[in-house]
Amino acid sequence: MAGRMAVGLDIGTSAVRAAELSVSRGSITLQKFGQVALPPGAVSDGEVIDHRLVAEALRQLWSQVKFSSKNVALGVANQKVVVRQVDLPGMDESELRRALALQVQDFIPIPVEQAILDFHTIEHFVNENGGPMLRVLLVAAARETVSSALEAVQAAGLKPVSVDLTSFAVIRALAQVDEVGMETRAQALVDIGARVTNIAVHQGGVPKFVRMLLMGGHDITDAVAERMGIPVDQAEAVKHSSGIPGSPAERDATPAARAIEQGSTAFVEEIRGSLDYYLASPGAVPIDRIVVSGGGSRLGNILQRISTATRLPAELAAPLSNLKVGKTGLSDDQLQYIQPLVAVPVGLAMGVAS
Repeated sequence: MAGRMAVGLDIGTSAVRAAELSVSRGSITLQKFGQVALPPGAVSDGEVIDHRLVAEALRQLWSQVKFSSKNVALGVANQKVVVRQVDLPGMDESELRRALALQVQDFIPIPVEQAILDFHTIEHFVNENGGPMLRVLLVAAARETVSSALEAVQAAGLKPVSVDLTSFAVIRALAQVDEVGMETRAQALVDIGARVTNIAVHQGGVPKFVRMLLMGGHDITDAVAERMGIPVDQAEAVKHSSGIPGSPAERDATPAARAIEQGSTAFVEEIRGSLDYYLASPGAVPIDRIVVSGGGSRLGNILQRISTATRLPAELAAPLSNLKVGKTGLSDDQLQYIQPLVAVPVGLAMGVAS
């Protein structure tokens, strides 16, 4: 296989997924993709709880898919990761990186000595006194939560070569610029997982806003299971066979419809509220559209409901449309099926391969 190669690893609540990319002469090719389900409780709200179970799933994934490397780019997204927009005194990025711990303690709820820090520059500007300023997206992850993921990865015999925020990986995989490379209008990317939803606004691939919701598709499943008094796996099947009710009459037609309506309404309102918060923040750029990925994007009528709530067009993500597809061993139907699932591992791999 020619060119640089990288494997992106997404440890989700319900499954571990990995994508292998190769980069040659500016062209990115998906070489391999696979996923293995995780047992309940192995990962909770994006945080690894049982290292043994996660490591076992990772070993199974590598055995089945035969990735060409054990070096992985790992993503993190959970309640112990804080992302804030902050304004700091103007300085070059190398200087800021050296001084970051001294500059940001007042902005995060984690002692800096217990955090892993990173940032993405949004813009340079001048304050009211004419002084240079830097507006950044600050990322602070509790060291313990990153360590728990690294421990599981290493127990599986894999080697983490980078740790990245999942939301940044989604931007990398889905951001688009026009044919002459000019910045597009801002887009909102919503990656819906089982228990964690990543919301990211970018302009031409530059992050403007990030928020992680500790809500996802499985919360709607739980609402159905509780309301109908049925097992979770049966509730999941009911949810997907029914979808979100389309009309007012359908919303009250059955106990399942009422449960799905209630759960999905609360979820969509959190998405709308997050985007409203961004639009009211300093330097916000109007959002052109919403692109939805993740396993939760398969829920019937979810795009329509998001579009109605936000008054913005919403569409399903197509991360594979930006890639060449190599000899993955997957059929066209299988590639179509995994399309919503690959944004995170593909974006993680892109971060180290390109």
